[in-house]
Amino acid sequence: MTVFTGKSLVCFGGEDWWYHHPHSKNHLMRRFARAGNRVVFVNSISMGLPGLTNKDLLPRVARKLRSYARLARTTPEGITVVSPAALPFYGSRAARAANRRLLAAQVGRLARRRGLTRPILWIAIPTAAEMIGRLDESLVVYHVSDKYDENSMDHSTDPAAIRRLHKHAIDAADIIFYSGRKLFEEAERGRGRSFLLEQAVDFEHWSRVSEGRLEVAAEVARIPRPRLGYFGAIEPWLIDQELIKRAARERPAWQWVFVGNKSRGVEIERLPNTHFLPAVAYDELPRYAAGFDVCVLPWETERAFTSYGSAIKVREYLATGKPVVISPLPEYEPMRDVLRIARSREDFFRLIADALEESDPEAARARQRAVAGGTWDARAEWVSGLIEEALARRERELKSRG
Repeated sequence: MTVFTGKSLVCFGGEDWWYHHPHSKNHLMRRFARAGNRVVFVNSISMGLPGLTNKDLLPRVARKLRSYARLARTTPEGITVVSPAALPFYGSRAARAANRRLLAAQVGRLARRRGLTRPILWIAIPTAAEMIGRLDESLVVYHVSDKYDENSMDHSTDPAAIRRLHKHAIDAADIIFYSGRKLFEEAERGRGRSFLLEQAVDFEHWSRVSEGRLEVAAEVARIPRPRLGYFGAIEPWLIDQELIKRAARERPAWQWVFVGNKSRGVEIERLPNTHFLPAVAYDELPRYAAGFDVCVLPWETERAFTSYGSAIKVREYLATGKPVVISPLPEYEPMRDVLRIARSREDFFRLIADALEESDPEAARARQRAVAGGTWDARAEWVSGLIEEALARRERELKSRG
C-alpha cells in the first residue's frame, strides 16, 4: 500500500505546526505532502482564551501573536502553514459567525493561490467544525484527539458550546478518527464511520538511542544519575506534582529531568532533585533521551481530561529501548507486558526502583519490537486507503444521483 497522491488537503490542527514536539497531524501531513499532495496546515484557532485569573493567559496571547506574525510559511516538504486571524470567543454566536466569514475568506483565498481544488478538509479541533461546507471540500475528516469538553484548563469557553461543535463535526464527517482507545470506545455517534487511529512512532529516529553511538546532550550529562527523564508539555495540572514532591523527600538521589515548555504555576521547579530544561528541536531529542536511565510519564491521570490521553512520547520512549514507567492510561493497558504501569504513587516508586535494577538486554529489545511496526509511514498508508475508499464511495453516490 502507498499514500495517495495528487490531492489537496486543508488541515485545521489542534496545535500549532511549530510546536516543539511534533503532533500526529504534523507527522501525517508531512507524509501526505512528500507523496505529492498539496497541503495547507492551519495553526490552532483555539477553543477560546483562559480566564482572566489564569497565570498562562498573557504568555498564551503572546505566543499566538508571534504565530500571527509569521503569516504563511512553507515547510521543507512544501506544506503551507498559516495562522489566520480569528476571534477567540467561541461561546458567542456572533463571534462564531464572524469567524466563519473570516476563516473561510483567509484560508479559502490561500488555498486557491496554492492551487488547491476540492480539498479534503481535515479538522482536529471542534471550533473548526464551523468550516464544514465553506471550502468546497471533497471529504470531511474529523480527528478527535482529546476529550474536548473536559478541558477547562486552557480556555473558559462553556463546555456545552464545545459539545455542540463536536457533535456537529461528528455528524458531518465522512471519516472520524480517534487518537485514543478510551475516546473510541466511548463514542456513541457515527460509529459506522469511526476508526481508532493509534499514535505511532518514527522508529528509526528513536531507536538510535539503543545503538549507544549518540552523544548525550551536555545539559543532561552534567546531571547526576540516576536520571528519570520526561519530555513534552509541563503543565501544573498535568504533572503529578505531589509524586515529585514526595520523591524529593523519600528518594532524594533520583534526579527528575523535564525537557519542554513549562507553564506558570509549576510548584516543583525549586526542588533540589528536579531539573527543567527548555524545549529542544525534535531532531535533538534522542540525544537527551540517551542520557535517561528511566523514561517516565508522571501524569495526574485522575483528572478526567488527562485520563483520555494517548501520549505519543510513550511509544517514543519504548523505541529507545529504555525502561518506561507511566501513570495508568487506558490507551496503554494493552502494552503492559513492555511497560511498567504504576497504579499508585507507592507503585511508581517501586517500579522505578525495579527499572533501575534491570539488566536483561532482551527486555529492551522487547520494548522496541512492540512499536517497531507502528510507524507513522504505516499509519499514513492506512489512513490514505480509508480516504480513497470514502472518496470513491462519494463519487459513486454522486453518479447514482445523476
